[in-house]
Amino acid sequence: MTYRGRIKEGVVVLEGGIRLAEGTEVEVQPVLAKAEPAAGDQTLGQRLMKHAGVVKGLPSDLARNHDHYIHGTPRK
Repeated sequence: MTYRGRIKEGVVVLEGGIRLAEGTEVEVQPVLAKAEPAAGDQTLGQRLMKHAGVVKGLPSDLARNHDHYIHGTPRK
């Protein structure tokens, strides 16, 4: 069973007032807050855009007919 709580004055205080028996062995794993991205950080989409249009020599209708070029299905 998992319980959640917070540290208060150096002691773990469990949510809901739950009290464990004296001497109960526990394992404490801190839950770290997610870091906020810095203002200058780029989104994944922005980082991937540097690769857009890089490959040369592909057919102009590749996006529409990729199944034709990969699997040999009829063109759309």
